[in-house]
Amino acid sequence: MSTSLLILIAGPYASGTDGDPELMARNLRRLEEAAWPIFQAGHVPMIGEWVALPVLASAGASGPADPLAAEVMYPTAARLLEHCDAVLRLPGDSRGADQDVAIAQDRGIPVYHSLDEIPGRSGDLVAAR
Repeated sequence: MSTSLLILIAGPYASGTDGDPELMARNLRRLEEAAWPIFQAGHVPMIGEWVALPVLASAGASGPADPLAAEVMYPTAARLLEHCDAVLRLPGDSRGADQDVAIAQDRGIPVYHSLDEIPGRSGDLVAAR
């Protein structure tokens, strides 16, 4: 198999939730569902919220609806994309995920729209748990 990739999983998190923490948690779980298949294919999954939410908390923000979030959420993803080798864009309206895709395209980073497009998905899968 080729070298493992650091793959940013991009999709709806806050979009369409009107700030409802339960809906945002559900969206995060949906993003996280792609983590195991990416790992199983020999790569390292990354989700911007895994980094941004602890940064927000340590800054004393009340959560993703806090005014400070604008200074942390999108910039975190942009900084992560300086290190990521690819993006997996999951379905659903998301300004942040669309921004991640635009940054990736500007930098020549591959953007996948399906787990099946990710290299290593066939033949090189790690044995199931």
